[in-house]
Amino acid sequence: MSIIETMIDVPMEHEQNVCGQFDVFLKKIERTLHVTMIARDGALKLIGPEQAVRQAKSVFNNLLELSKRGNVITEQNVDYALSLSFTEKEDKILEIDQDIICRTINGKPVKPKTMGQKQYVDMIRQKMIVFGIGPAGTGKTYLAMSMAIQAFKSGEVNRIILTRPAIEAGEKLGFLPGDLQSKIDPYLRPLYDALYQIMGAESYLHNSEKGLIEVAPLAYMRGRTLDNAFIILDEAQNTTPAQMKMFLTRIGFGSKVIITGDQSQKDLPAGAASGLDTAIRVLKKIDDIGFCFLTSSDVVRHPLVQKIVEAYDQYESAASGVNEKRRASFSRREKSGQDTANTERDKFSRKKKKAQRIKNRRAGKG
Repeated sequence: MSIIETMIDVPMEHEQNVCGQFDVFLKKIERTLHVTMIARDGALKLIGPEQAVRQAKSVFNNLLELSKRGNVITEQNVDYALSLSFTEKEDKILEIDQDIICRTINGKPVKPKTMGQKQYVDMIRQKMIVFGIGPAGTGKTYLAMSMAIQAFKSGEVNRIILTRPAIEAGEKLGFLPGDLQSKIDPYLRPLYDALYQIMGAESYLHNSEKGLIEVAPLAYMRGRTLDNAFIILDEAQNTTPAQMKMFLTRIGFGSKVIITGDQSQKDLPAGAASGLDTAIRVLKKIDDIGFCFLTSSDVVRHPLVQKIVEAYDQYESAASGVNEKRRASFSRREKSGQDTANTERDKFSRKKKKAQRIKNRRAGKG
């Protein structure tokens, strides 16, 4: 295995952004690809096996290009660039970065950060109804909200309707004080947070007063027909099958619907069926409905969140495997018990028939 050296010119204004504080991003690339990276005087030296150096150079150049486009490089960017480098799709990170959905009130561009998110955004553009399903931190609600605000600003729809089931996350909060709006606001707070960040509180309040933006619990949707609207149902895993059917049959002409949910975080009573799970099984063959399944690799929150999601996935898979083995073992024991019982019944029946034949013969002799 030949060891090679190569140099990369790094503009001084991008060096801190791409290398990270105290070269933390370079150290992560070094550990992952087993190369040596030395940044000095506007240049970066890479030393290591030829294949690893080529891979590290590609990753660093992609991060440098992202920095030149005005992005603040984060640990998530580095992790995702590294993961793509192992699939020979490292250039995809630059393609994803070109897709700007809208800008926040502070001028920050909102765009997909992973291939899964890019697929999700493209599907929203193409389909009338889209299910965005995945773990926490994958941007399901935020990207859907961004698409809704962009469609509203460009005149594609006349209003935005945001809804979610009003259900506690495993706690009983009891009766909440205040009027009806005060009681339901805590359940809808995540939707307000996204609206304020993208649209601004003043713009939201102005459009809300005019009835152009509505945030309401799912129970308020019954009996309505929603035309020319962008509708988002959040936390759909907490709906019942009846609620999901009710919601899906509200859709009118010129509307677009996004349904988001995390199948691993249900707050329904034990044993209750989830409307999201039922909808996936019932609607999967309808062409105009899209299903986008995001994974732990699409998590864009703190890198620790991605590790937490992966750990829980592994734990639940292992627990599911143990339960399957237990069920199979119980089934075998049950079948074995039935076979034993059948054998005993057969023996008893044969003895009874034999005794009856002996009795008949004796009766005939008499």
